[in-house]
Amino acid sequence: MKFSVCIDSVFRDMDMQEALSLVKSSGFDAFEFWNWRQKDINLMANVIKRLDLSVSTFCTDGGTLVDRESHKDFLQGLKESISVAKKLGCSTLITQTGNERTGIPRERQIESVVMGLRLAAPIAEEAGTTLLLEPLNTAVDHPGYLLTSSSEAFDIIEQVGSDHVKVLFDIYHQQITEGNIISSMLGNLQSIGHLHAAGCPGRNELQFGEIHYANVIQALRSAGYSNYFGLEFFPSVDPAQGLVFAKSLMDP
Repeated sequence: MKFSVCIDSVFRDMDMQEALSLVKSSGFDAFEFWNWRQKDINLMANVIKRLDLSVSTFCTDGGTLVDRESHKDFLQGLKESISVAKKLGCSTLITQTGNERTGIPRERQIESVVMGLRLAAPIAEEAGTTLLLEPLNTAVDHPGYLLTSSSEAFDIIEQVGSDHVKVLFDIYHQQITEGNIISSMLGNLQSIGHLHAAGCPGRNELQFGEIHYANVIQALRSAGYSNYFGLEFFPSVDPAQGLVFAKSLMDP
């Protein structure tokens, strides 16, 4: 299992170079972020080379999967995102469905998501990229978002039928939405391309809240999970304290 730090949550509003230096000095070799259009990619490429860091993943930008009329923009945004990913040496990209559309049957919206991912799959495969579909919670953080259930996400991935399209399982979001975290992950491990983690409730450091992350990580290790485990928490104290605790889970 590999660990990465989301600089946009853990080091929010901090200068990128300073944030990446703190990632490295905290003992981590990989990081992730959200919107690449809001980053100086040339600067980032230079800094990660100097610090010997890897980019685990970031978000695609453009269009939505939930609306078929938007698929053209989504695919164009995917191609642009892949170009940026190649510059950063990153082979995994995150995508979301978009918000639920009023007045459109849910089944049609899910069909649109499947169709959009089927169109995206050969683009991702040709580039050697894995596209990650992320369910989010609507109760606290993302009201109106279409895809909340991990089981529905896994079903979508099965319908797409590509090794280059997988699920981003966010432990924090799924604890809010459905619970039963370890069983849900271990029963679908082959379909999970990336994990996100934060304390729940609150979305703060992993040591706070109801999720026993030591048990979660041990279960994943025992099951042979080998992809990234992303630290996407919002610090309630000094960010370094949260990373120290996470590091202790890496090296128990």
